[in-house]
Amino acid sequence: MAGWNIKKLRRLNIATHRDLGYFFSSLILVYCISGIALNHVDDWNPDFILTKTTVQLDKEYHAQDINDNVINEFGKLVGEEHFKVYDAPTSDQVKIYYNNASLHINLSTGVGIYEQVSKRPIVYQSNVLHRNSLKGWKWISDIFAVLLIVINITGLFILKGKHGITGRGKWLIAAGIVPPLIAVIIQAFQP
Repeated sequence: MAGWNIKKLRRLNIATHRDLGYFFSSLILVYCISGIALNHVDDWNPDFILTKTTVQLDKEYHAQDINDNVINEFGKLVGEEHFKVYDAPTSDQVKIYYNNASLHINLSTGVGIYEQVSKRPIVYQSNVLHRNSLKGWKWISDIFAVLLIVINITGLFILKGKHGITGRGKWLIAAGIVPPLIAVIIQAFQP
């Protein structure tokens, strides 16, 4: 290793950290946004937006009145031109299915609920990457994970002295271990 001194290793470490950091900055943001969204899956649907609209029929209908023409008329109320299929869950209800939407009409009350599903912009696509839903993406994700480890390790050795890993850095690393350690201990005692 002639010619490799500490100064050259430090420069290589800094350059590696900097360049990998720049290269992966966009992907890191995508994974962070997606991670936050997926963490709150019980609070909201991170992939889809469900829009509900109530409609009122203009006249009274009975189960025997329902046919393709009437179903098309119902579709006009919500801006749908073509239905996929419809059925009658009960004798006074009709449910019509469209691409990414449905219309559930109560014939007794004349009230319909139109539900439309659409992909949540940016977050849906981020989640597809985060969950490795794209064919072959898991290998990109694995490479990304390994290189994040490299970014992490090279970052530990950027600063020297009292602000570096031998100074306050070691205490911050130790403090950073505490939250995952607490989580592991709590998990260990869960039934």
